[in-house]
Amino acid sequence: MRVLVVGAGAIGGYFGGRLLQAGRDVTFLVRPGRAEQIRKNGFAVRALDQRPDELAVRAIVSEQIEAPYDLVLVTCKAYDLESAMDGFAPAVGPETAILPFLNGLRHLDILSERFGASRLLGGQCVISARLDERGHAVLLGPMQVLTFGELNGTPSKRTDAIAAAMQDASFTVQVSNMILLEMWEKWVLLATFAGMTCLMRGAVGDIVAAGATGLTEALLDECRRIAASQSQTIRPDTLQRIRGILTQANSTAAASMLRDIERGARTEADHVFGDLLQRESGLDITSPSLLRIAYLHLKTYEARRAREGTPSTDAP
Repeated sequence: MRVLVVGAGAIGGYFGGRLLQAGRDVTFLVRPGRAEQIRKNGFAVRALDQRPDELAVRAIVSEQIEAPYDLVLVTCKAYDLESAMDGFAPAVGPETAILPFLNGLRHLDILSERFGASRLLGGQCVISARLDERGHAVLLGPMQVLTFGELNGTPSKRTDAIAAAMQDASFTVQVSNMILLEMWEKWVLLATFAGMTCLMRGAVGDIVAAGATGLTEALLDECRRIAASQSQTIRPDTLQRIRGILTQANSTAAASMLRDIERGARTEADHVFGDLLQRESGLDITSPSLLRIAYLHLKTYEARRAREGTPSTDAP
């Protein structure tokens, strides 16, 4: 199976690197600046306490795509999706499967409109990773899970083939028959997690120490109700797990979106919060909506960033 990984950031770099390490046929589609960085510094994947494992990486730009791929893994930031689609379009053939790992759900409609719903799978990942100063992918925690499936919930030969290609690649692979619900559950977690840590400018434990867990609970309930209005009822055990994560005393966990703000980078505010707000119409959300406050807080940051001409620190 020929695999094209769109983006070689923390997520694409790590999972694509592990697949390459396991002997799979993997190519990275990157922007020219990232291609040059890889040429100069090489590429590696590693856990935080391990030495890097240098890999012979094939990193190309769009103009170098010569034929369709069997699987396209889309791992770019949500705000880069439009340009990414233009870039990987030559890699999409009649039998190509497209598997995105982006936040929120807006990307499903965008990808379906461009390439057709039949090519699209649903997917999500659980991982904490970053790029180091050389542009190598570093795993920061123990979780490294890819979950995917057909959006209609039915088993298929292509999901079986993809799962087989990803076996024994040093991360957990799960094929789901309810991937859309699982994507919603992750969205509810992320919107609450990012919303609170960005609003409060602190980690989960800091928010607990400040006595603000009531706000966390309120935001979680707001996001849960929006999901339910879309016929996606968060499972009780999942809701309990999310609540536990977001109210854990002494937790140092903070959303990557907070790190984006702290380094003056772009955020996925529209994709994580804005799109969720678009789906709340008709709900009796207590005013003021915490989700709306979190969204407007980030849009204010972005307006100031644009006005001041903040140099982008996004990965090349």
